[in-house]
Amino acid sequence: MKLLIKLLLNGLAVYATAALLPGIGVTGYFAAVLVAIVLGILNTLLKPLLVVLTIPITIFTLGLFLIVIDALILMLAGWFLDGFVVDGFWWALLGSLILALITSVLEKLVYDERG
Repeated sequence: MKLLIKLLLNGLAVYATAALLPGIGVTGYFAAVLVAIVLGILNTLLKPLLVVLTIPITIFTLGLFLIVIDALILMLAGWFLDGFVVDGFWWALLGSLILALITSVLEKLVYDERG
């Protein structure tokens, strides 16, 4: 049940991010949930590999390169899905920051309320 709630919250965060940014588009809430699923898969499988491969530049930038990795994963999700569009790297960078912020706020609201 917790996984389903987290999935729906992430879908809502993707939908809200697309509504806020003109450079990111999603066709509907169902597509936003699909984006959340694809992002979850990419973050589970691909992100650890990218983090390990970019350790030197991540250390050099004091961890800020991890935001670039998140943006690249968001762009990759846009490449995989037809109902999700990211217009470029800078929109992906801003979108990944806003997506992380919205997701953390929604999870804080839901999980603090539920205990």
